[in-house]
Amino acid sequence: MNRSFESDPFPGRPRILFIGLPENSHTHSWIDLLEDADFNVRLFARPTGVPPEEWRVPTYVTSPIYPPLNSTNRGTLHPRTRLFRVVKARAAKYFHSTSFDQMEGRWLAQIIRDWKPHIIHTLGVDQAGELFFDTRHKYQLDWIGKWVLQTRGGSDLALAQYDPKRREKIAELFRGCDQLLCDNPENFRIARELGIREPQISRIGPVPGTGGVDVDQLSSLRRGRPSAGRVILWPKVYETPWGKAMPILEAIKLCWERIRPCEIQMLTLHPEMRMWLWTLPEEIRNSCRTYERLPRERVLGMMPEARVLLAPSLVDGTPNSMLEAMACGTFPIVSPLETIRHFVEHERNVLFARNLYPQEIADALVRAMSDDELVDAAAENNLELVRRFANRAQIRQRVIGLYEELATET
Repeated sequence: MNRSFESDPFPGRPRILFIGLPENSHTHSWIDLLEDADFNVRLFARPTGVPPEEWRVPTYVTSPIYPPLNSTNRGTLHPRTRLFRVVKARAAKYFHSTSFDQMEGRWLAQIIRDWKPHIIHTLGVDQAGELFFDTRHKYQLDWIGKWVLQTRGGSDLALAQYDPKRREKIAELFRGCDQLLCDNPENFRIARELGIREPQISRIGPVPGTGGVDVDQLSSLRRGRPSAGRVILWPKVYETPWGKAMPILEAIKLCWERIRPCEIQMLTLHPEMRMWLWTLPEEIRNSCRTYERLPRERVLGMMPEARVLLAPSLVDGTPNSMLEAMACGTFPIVSPLETIRHFVEHERNVLFARNLYPQEIADALVRAMSDDELVDAAAENNLELVRRFANRAQIRQRVIGLYEELATET
């Protein structure tokens, strides 16, 4: 078992411990903001996976299921060999010893006590904030480090705020953190309703969950005018409480005769939606390209080839896919949510269509696929807008400045 790292390569630098989901591209993108910065960074990975070996950030792995680990940058809660993990699990069950969930919190507490990070940054309320909050109080760790709590888009708060039990728990988290980061003003409004104090509100304002967009790189990938393309990119082909795919599928059927010929690239296709694809007319099916999981870099490479980003939703923050589309000239169709309307305007930057209304989505698709002047003008407007408010190079400096200030306050 390898519970900790043998050496600390940057002992004199301010220490930042991130807590989050390792397979979430947002986690990697945010932490990579600090690449080559003067910080000592580690990740405590929730038990959903393991970062790829080539990602060199030292990571504490809590998942009991993972591939062979050869890296000295991976500390593990559970034994490294599958046989010993099975033996440990059986022994724990037989002797009624501490559950894996309790072991996770106990290990986190041990790491915080031993390493004493200056800053503890939790990536998501549900994914990380609650684990740290409960661990902090159970093991009396309030005296160690400043706590940065970052919400994930709209999904952390938009629906949970109406549930009395969840509302009170989230309010506790907000009152306990030192800084709250969000990607939209609406989440700050909800936080104020739940009792957060103004000094706890992000000093650097709303920031994209990935840390922003590399505007110059993405914009350079576009070849020709956006209106010349006939590709529709649909990034989330699945059903969740935060977005529905079936109305979008129905919209495509409603307007197909008016948008053909075109190619529809369907990303993150879940099995239940694959079954519904067989109900489409053959001509539409033959025009669809489906993908279950793709690396974020591959998706970013596909974005500049598309004319339209098709991304209506029920709940969202300021969508990173929308910002990336805007940077490379792809025209977004999104829903008129408060978290989105603060940033873009209908017909100037995007077309709005509510997620549960197939006819609205169909009408937006027809307009976006036929109005060349709208698409090309929006590309110019959007590039300027995303360069001003979501430029990764500028956000990196703001984030580094925030961490430097917090580290000196500990």
